[in-house]
Amino acid sequence: MRIAMLASEAAPYVKTGGLGDVMQALPAELSKIKGNEIVLFLPYYKKIKLDPSIKVEAVGSFTMELAWRESYVGIFRLKSRRKKLQIYFIDNDYYFGARSTIYGDFDDGERFTYFSKAAMAALYYLNFKPDILHCHDWQSAMGVVYCRALYQAWCPNTKTIFTIHNVEYQGWADSSFFETTLGLPEFFRGHMTFDGSINLMKGAITMADVVSTVSKTYSQELCYPQYAHRLDGVLRNATLTGITNGIDVGVYNPETDAALRVNYSAADMSGKWENKRALREEMGLRTDVDTPIMGMVTRLAGHKGIDLLCYIAQKLLQRDVQLVIVGTGEKQYECILSALQKQYPGKVAVRLAFDPALACRVYAGVDMYLMPSKSEPCGLSQLIAMRYGGVPIVSETGGLKDTVPNYDPESKEGRGFVFSEYTGEEFLSAIDRAVALYYDDREEFNALAKRNMQTDFSWQVPAGEYMKLYTELLSK
Repeated sequence: MRIAMLASEAAPYVKTGGLGDVMQALPAELSKIKGNEIVLFLPYYKKIKLDPSIKVEAVGSFTMELAWRESYVGIFRLKSRRKKLQIYFIDNDYYFGARSTIYGDFDDGERFTYFSKAAMAALYYLNFKPDILHCHDWQSAMGVVYCRALYQAWCPNTKTIFTIHNVEYQGWADSSFFETTLGLPEFFRGHMTFDGSINLMKGAITMADVVSTVSKTYSQELCYPQYAHRLDGVLRNATLTGITNGIDVGVYNPETDAALRVNYSAADMSGKWENKRALREEMGLRTDVDTPIMGMVTRLAGHKGIDLLCYIAQKLLQRDVQLVIVGTGEKQYECILSALQKQYPGKVAVRLAFDPALACRVYAGVDMYLMPSKSEPCGLSQLIAMRYGGVPIVSETGGLKDTVPNYDPESKEGRGFVFSEYTGEEFLSAIDRAVALYYDDREEFNALAKRNMQTDFSWQVPAGEYMKLYTELLSK
């Protein structure tokens, strides 16, 4: 099966969030399946261009119309021995190569419209006629639209899938964007227009053969206004499915992770307790105690549940616990958390930074991982934390609901402690249940952590589900 994927980021080349992790792991896992041939297209950002460790070769170049303007398109290919997975970078200095930013420029709509159209033109240039075109989030949404609008005659049998990783970001633009940038036939205006503006995500949703999301529960939540950021009506009319993400268990592996003080496994978790001691030393926490460490590695934003944490912080820190938080985000939360660290020295440690190595040490060192998100399309942190032997405390939403069943003290089933109502009281109650198990039955708490480590969170299962979806599409 020939599969073409379009995305705005993929680790290790460029990563700002979970999308980067998914686009590192999913194409690689699909390429292991016999008969598959995968190509992944990414923008050739300045960050990638200037990285001497990323070896590329020029494939070709051409010019392409973007509405009224002529634009250069360069194609570079990653030098790799993997024949079944080829990674291509779309080169254009004006849009990507001369800018230090990944997202957040005033012309992001134009930049990623260019990328989507250029990637389709590159497929044509390379004569790679895909069986499946799989586009991810709003930045590559126009790939679906251009496939149907401009390349239908060339690839009439290609099936299109659009995956929503986060519906909050949709690619809005002024109505004039249709003429000035999209350059589509008038027939497509209705597909692209929403509330008098252009909405790139809406265009992909209405034109894709299937719309998928990154967890089963999230696919159901998106049909309701409180989750869909106004697109619930559009999504209810789409063919919608959910496939829960995995994690790259080769990258996130406590047995081999070079960032850790000591490597360890589910068979011998003594190394985890050594990493716990090391985390206390590194973060300036008291080392002469036997309290549980709770941790968060997150963007400091309200919808990530930081508002709940701040609300309950004073009550929480009356308990015999320690708290570690790593991340950056909204200034109000950075200030509140920094003040907590000053108020509770040795008990609270806050690092306002994006530090992947430290993040892994947090996963390895904490007993409990806090993830009280108001909404969470899938979430990877809870999966990584469980992989490293942490017990998650999560809200019952999106992928958290799918991956963290609530612990039942009688049956010993479940993976963590779940609260269903988004309130500080419910969050604190879930924490108290976890803390009670830690102090009252340490053997069972450690057994729960061990069972979490032994759970298969790899991409093998979701990749199989995607293959089933692709096969069903092609049979229609």
